[in-house]
This record gives sequence, structure tokens and C-alpha cells, in this order.
Amino acid sequence: MSKSRIVFASKNRDKYREMVFLLREAPVELLFGPEVTKVDIQVQETGNSYSENALHKASAWSEILNMPALADDSGIEVTALCNEPGVHSARIAEDDELRILWVLNKLNGVENREARFVASIALVLPKMSQVWLTVGICYGKVSQVKKGDNGFGYDPIFVPKGYEKTFAELEAEAKHRISHRYIAAKALCDMFKSQNVLE
Repeated sequence: MSKSRIVFASKNRDKYREMVFLLREAPVELLFGPEVTKVDIQVQETGNSYSENALHKASAWSEILNMPALADDSGIEVTALCNEPGVHSARIAEDDELRILWVLNKLNGVENREARFVASIALVLPKMSQVWLTVGICYGKVSQVKKGDNGFGYDPIFVPKGYEKTFAELEAEAKHRISHRYIAAKALCDMFKSQNVLE
């Protein structure tokens, strides 16, 4: 079966690698955005939800490149922080280290460390005038200290429910079976199986 080419609307290679793995059984060939075009596509994530941001990114890349585009937006929501940083997860500090430090400092001395990871995936299909949106949620808690070298983002401080290790301590296969991005990607794969809109 031939695979449809879809551009991943992001410059984050870690996310790209993970998404390629998660969509490995789908009838698509996911292309890394910066390798498809030399144009520096800048999209501001100004939406009030993950789905808005994901759709905004996918729509912009699809329109510029005139091809199907897929984007995701995700974040960590900490119960004791009124679900912050939420949609601002990638923008509360300059890099992953500082973002993690921001969360740990905010939770210093706080007993309730419940949290959840949320991810939304948007797929824009211009020829079909269709947009697909999926959402995945993974519940857990924030660890007391940073642990593990795998993963990226907030993975070193997120312990999924039912586990004792952070995402960054888990093997990739184990993480991919339970992560928020896996749940959203699986829903997308199920949609591919039920519809032949990419043909």
C-alpha cells in the first residue's frame, strides 16, 4: 500500500521522531517540516486550547506548502497550580531545564502533586477540505526531583499513574504505550483505518 506524504508542522525533532514511531502503522509517511521547505515558517501559539494551537500550526504549514500537514500541541497541567502551566507549558521559560525548575519551585512544600499531560493532534487535509482532531490525556504526578535522561520536555518530573518511575526513566516502548501523545496518535490511527480519505 502506498503511503500518503504528510508534513509534520514543527521544528522539534524529538517530537517528530516520537510521532513517526506512534504513527508507524498508519498509511502515512511523515516528513520533518524543516526538511520539506527552506522557508522559516513561524507560527505563534496564541490559542486558548491545545487543539486550537495544533490546528493553527497544521493549517499554516498546509497552506504554505499546499499539502497535508499534522501538528500537535501538548502541556502539563498541575492540579495545585490551577492546571498551570497548561497551554503555556512551552513558553513559561527559555528551555526545558528552566521550565522544569519553574514547576518544581512552584510546588516546593506542596503536598498535592497530582498532574496530567494533555496532547492534541491536528491533521489538515486540504484536498478533502477536512480537519481531524484528537486528544490524549495521561494522569500522574510531579516527582520531588528531576529523574531520568530519556524523553524531553517535562518527562523527567512526570510520574504516570501506576508507575514509580518518571517518563524520562521509562524505556521508550513503555512510555509510548501510555503517554498522552500515544493516546492521541492511536485515535488518529483508528480514524485512518475507518476512512480512506488520504487516497
